[in-house]
Amino acid sequence: MNHGGEGVNKNDGRSGGVTYKYFGAPDGATAARVPISMRPEELGGDELGQGGLFAKVKPETMSAMVLTGIEGIPLHKVPPLELVVLHPDYAVVRLPMTVVDPLRGIGEEEVGAAAFIWSTVPDRGGPRDAFDVYRMLHEWQEFADRLHEAGHQPYCLVWP
Repeated sequence: MNHGGEGVNKNDGRSGGVTYKYFGAPDGATAARVPISMRPEELGGDELGQGGLFAKVKPETMSAMVLTGIEGIPLHKVPPLELVVLHPDYAVVRLPMTVVDPLRGIGEEEVGAAAFIWSTVPDRGGPRDAFDVYRMLHEWQEFADRLHEAGHQPYCLVWP
């Protein structure tokens, strides 16, 4: 199963690097079947019946961004991600529900504050531009709402 990186990363069109596709599923068993049901570069739909969310931001960073920036949790208390599948060609990880729940129902001020906090801490490896973080958190708000409506949990498919 060689994906060769032929323009797989939908964000920048470059080959190489790692691609993160966030999606929703009701449980780990369903999430584990998502990558093998189709080749990752063809993944358009997910268990939510929508395109999921492609990002250059790794799930650990996404977790930390929400939990430290919005929930005010210290970085060392951010819960670890749960590995669902580790395959030679891809991995699937489950994010804690605490990463999407705080995003539901918060306003512009909280999103803006979290974006600012993360834009000023370059050593965390997250996006350094406040507007990019702000836009991404808004995308995550929409994603969090979709997950909640479907009764699903957040997962991330990771592949080179």
